[in-house]
Amino acid sequence: MQAQETELMLKGYGLTTAELFYRMPDYRNVLNTFVWQDYDLAPDYPGLFRFIEFWQENIEGPLHSVRFTHRKLIAPAEWRNVVGEFRLH
Repeated sequence: MQAQETELMLKGYGLTTAELFYRMPDYRNVLNTFVWQDYDLAPDYPGLFRFIEFWQENIEGPLHSVRFTHRKLIAPAEWRNVVGEFRLH
């Protein structure tokens, strides 16, 4: 069973988004893009590098470049356990 997204974020994972630019197999002058997004650990990014290795081994379109960004969605100071809630109107 895979861990839930909240569990991953509490373990230090953040949302990593990568934009891969690759050349079309039949038309080498044409660049195309592919967007990959998953929870990954900074600064090593094992999931992203595993995906790039998969791409290079199994996909015919050679990579031109990769741009990526990483954002921790929950920081230790931002998350807290709320026991109750009061509502006015």
